[in-house]
Amino acid sequence: MTLGSHLTPLARSYIEQADVIFAGLSDNVVEIWLQRMHPDVRSLQPYYQEGKSRRQTYQQWVDLMMAEVRAGKRVCGVFYGHPGIFALSPHKAIEVARAEGFQAHMEPGISAEDCLYADLGIDPGTFGCQHFEASQLLFFERRIDPAGYLVLWQVGLVGDRSLARFETGAAYRQVLVDLLSQDYPLDHEIILYRGATLPIEQPRIRRIALRDLPHVDLPVEETVVLPPAKTLKPNRAVLERLEALDEQHKASVTS
Repeated sequence: MTLGSHLTPLARSYIEQADVIFAGLSDNVVEIWLQRMHPDVRSLQPYYQEGKSRRQTYQQWVDLMMAEVRAGKRVCGVFYGHPGIFALSPHKAIEVARAEGFQAHMEPGISAEDCLYADLGIDPGTFGCQHFEASQLLFFERRIDPAGYLVLWQVGLVGDRSLARFETGAAYRQVLVDLLSQDYPLDHEIILYRGATLPIEQPRIRRIALRDLPHVDLPVEETVVLPPAKTLKPNRAVLERLEALDEQHKASVTS
């Protein structure tokens, strides 16, 4: 996620030893830095276009990478963060390559989720943590647990059914707020977060009321975090069963 500092030695070696690099990066500065590591870096960003379905773009990425693989070259796709999180093309390229008999694998990286936990001081094991792509939360009937953390990705694109827009807007985010208000009070404090991509940057962290979400500037790179709104409720029936099992265990130990 952060230029240079999050690159593992193994990932660097794959980049240096490849014949061709395909770069799906979100920052031109990072791409320039990558070009200093390898003489043949081909940017995938120009294939994005307003009004063009991202599924079409991602398929083009796979086709470009596979053309070089079929030509006998060692191909490395470089994506920001973890290459398999919110990234369709890396998974698809590996699937296609393996189906055609080529060796292919994914090298894990530090994701935006990892940075989020560190920057916001969240331990997902304390209350539990749900993650949803924001539009998926609207399109399907999903069950939200307001006693844990809720992390919503790509809220800036929420409600886009065309996969061809770079943003939606306040009216679409209001639909999301109306849905969330079934489980959270409108004055519930939420967090807008974006991790740092350059070493000279600091993470962007803003706290607002849920009701204000439609009215703030929200780039697609920012993630929305809803802290717990309810306390954990003990499951009495299960606790009683476990207590009975504990008593049986004690009896068997002492007998």
